[in-house]
Amino acid sequence: MGKVSLIIAIDFDGTCVEHDYPAVGLDVEGAVDTLRALHKAGHRLILYTMRSGAKLDAALRWFKERKIELWAVNENPEQREWTDSPKVFAQYYIDDSALGCPIIFIDGVRRPVVNWAKIREILEYNRVL
Repeated sequence: MGKVSLIIAIDFDGTCVEHDYPAVGLDVEGAVDTLRALHKAGHRLILYTMRSGAKLDAALRWFKERKIELWAVNENPEQREWTDSPKVFAQYYIDDSALGCPIIFIDGVRRPVVNWAKIREILEYNRVL
């Protein structure tokens, strides 16, 4: 039996890039490769961020420039079939502010960011990748 396609909600600041809001920070090591691998494995990625307007456009450019395909932004297009809840449904949420999300501290950066090496280990252990 093949792998099941999952819906994965991804935060942006502190997760894909270092914290530098309202600017777009530097790429967090491992984020691009892991996100590309998730998409290649058939999983659907939702950008789940507080950014809006021009700041959201900058985040969307980041994904486009790195050739990471998003399935949706701040919504799950299928969930309206079964709920009116505004909370985005996903099987996984990757967010530097999520309790239990593995994080690392980078010299010179004020706030920690997602540890994508650990995220990848978890995804591989759970046979997502």
